[in-house]
Amino acid sequence: MARPRRSGDTRQLLVEEGAAGFLASGYHGTGIKQVLDKVGVPKGSFYNYFDSKESFGQAVIEHHSACVQRNLSVAFAAAPDPVSGLRAFFGRLMDEFVEADFTGGCLIANLGGELEGSELLRESLSSAWRAWRDRVADQLRDAQRQGMIRDDIDATDLADLLLESWEGAVIRMKIDRTLEPLHKCLNRLLDDYFRP
Repeated sequence: MARPRRSGDTRQLLVEEGAAGFLASGYHGTGIKQVLDKVGVPKGSFYNYFDSKESFGQAVIEHHSACVQRNLSVAFAAAPDPVSGLRAFFGRLMDEFVEADFTGGCLIANLGGELEGSELLRESLSSAWRAWRDRVADQLRDAQRQGMIRDDIDATDLADLLLESWEGAVIRMKIDRTLEPLHKCLNRLLDDYFRP
């Protein structure tokens, strides 16, 4: 029997609902039936769109990565300089954390702590992290050329430090329910350690 025709819109809705579920409840805490019910798709239809929950997880991670890349592009394009672009991007994330009442955090970090057993998902998370890190590194490299950021440390190393520190600050934000750790992270790095 031929498979029903796939709807790109339905697949996208499943991915978006999966991202929301994974952020709220984790990969293991989000059931496929729960996602299908929220989107209004019959249970048997899941395999018309994805081979397995693991391939569904991969699609969710890729979707999240694309959203991060889009948000980076928007923040960087509208900024007067590279450091302002970074601040705009992280500021938007902070606004989203406040809107979510300090819950959720970062999908990449959340899943990274949960998905140690899946090589496919580990590779997807690693790729998403590198894409994020590389865009931030490019922005820092531009700031180095403009004399805004120290140039005695490679921009990629600075980007790793910034994002790794940010992720730790996000955990503290969730615990204390305040943006203060995030502000400290950005101020200590962008306004202090990263300065020339």
